[in-house]
Amino acid sequence: MKKYNTHDYEGLLAETIKIKSENKTFDTWGDGKEDEINAYFAKPITKNPDEKFPVVVLIHHLPGWDELYKEFTRKFAHHGFLAICPDLYYREGNGSPEDVAAQVRSMGGVSDKQVIGDLLGTTNYISNLGIHNGKFGLFGTCSGGRHGFLTGCKTDRFDAIVECWGGNVIMDESSITDKQPESPASLTKDFSGSLLGLFGNDDVSPPPEQVDEHERLLKEHNKDYVFHRYDGAGHGFMYHDRPLYKQEQSVDAWVKILDFFENKLGV
Repeated sequence: MKKYNTHDYEGLLAETIKIKSENKTFDTWGDGKEDEINAYFAKPITKNPDEKFPVVVLIHHLPGWDELYKEFTRKFAHHGFLAICPDLYYREGNGSPEDVAAQVRSMGGVSDKQVIGDLLGTTNYISNLGIHNGKFGLFGTCSGGRHGFLTGCKTDRFDAIVECWGGNVIMDESSITDKQPESPASLTKDFSGSLLGLFGNDDVSPPPEQVDEHERLLKEHNKDYVFHRYDGAGHGFMYHDRPLYKQEQSVDAWVKILDFFENKLGV
């Protein structure tokens, strides 16, 4: 992890910006226009104008593009990453994160295709800035963990992916929908980059037996991965703003996440 001494200069800039997705909206003439969505972007400020930074793209969870995820974004910037979290629910409404997330749930979620297009658009935005070191990481929890693993199977844009308790990585036929047409686990052979998985042994989404199967498939296809499982922890154990929070397990998980990204992406 990036360490600061007490006399060191520290600074970061965090703000809401507009980015273009790789998804397109088509008019009546069939002409496509890239969707524009919001993203929360945090970057370190240093005294070296030529410094380049690795990138972490954050995929927010089903509760929405909320204060917790903006805090996570600033945390990564504090540790030396360009960190950006797109609002994956931007098209579905404007209001409190809770209200928008409820609207999204009532619609059966957002489509996998749309999420991946938004994530790729996010990397395009950062790539055009010229202040990154060429290395891209992906971080997600809950549904965001699932989307992170799926994106690693569908694209080769990311060097390192952190999947935190990704529910529905393993889906049976009854779980398949138009918006989620594939089980991410069925695409394991196509996964690119390195994977860090963090799971609570008391979780039910995914339960331990699904984590076992997830790991079996990664081994079978010789993927670069490491899993950590925590006793006494369930779903959302890193959410310090919820009763689910488990301090000891969460502190250890953050150390592992930051070390993983530093090793795979450089700081």
